[in-house]
Amino acid sequence: MNFIWFLLIFISIIIGAITGKLPDVVNAILEGAKTSIDVVLAIMGVMVFWLGIMKIAEKSGIIKVISKIIQPVAKWLFPEINSESKAIGDVALNFSANALGLANAATPIGIKAMEEFQKENINKSSASDAMCTFLAMNTAGFQLIPATVIAILAGFGAKNPTEIIVPTLIVTTFAFCSAIFIAKILKKIFPPQIKENEVEENA
Repeated sequence: MNFIWFLLIFISIIIGAITGKLPDVVNAILEGAKTSIDVVLAIMGVMVFWLGIMKIAEKSGIIKVISKIIQPVAKWLFPEINSESKAIGDVALNFSANALGLANAATPIGIKAMEEFQKENINKSSASDAMCTFLAMNTAGFQLIPATVIAILAGFGAKNPTEIIVPTLIVTTFAFCSAIFIAKILKKIFPPQIKENEVEENA
């Protein structure tokens, strides 16, 4: 990747020098560097705010309450997982972070949920139905408030950065429901997962 970036910059400078537009290339580089810092600062503010909200929700027990509320839904989504499993709480936390558009915060929580799913996986060498369903849900990325995108738009000086909320909500809701539906359909089409000891016996 570093090679590709170096190649792009090198070619830009060479072409700028040949066409006599080297000052424009240099100005574009400096302007791009300045814009990137502005965007990072704008994102940082929003990220810190929402991560703080998530931490307060976790410490105050709101996440546990949400976990209990979504437990019937989680039981339907992940029927093979114990209802007392820590994975349910991690899924709730991950879902909340994604809904607030905090993909960076949702990633480590999602990995933790996967680790909990793996503990109950009957065949450690292959992904369970719960893991596949959870991955599909995460990939679809339901977002209630796309905080990161709003921050980027604000950083670029958009007049109304929040106008993206409704279209994002519609698109991600459709993608989220489609991902769950397809995961459930594929679960019925493909044969169920076999326990590790049964795989060894059949080998």
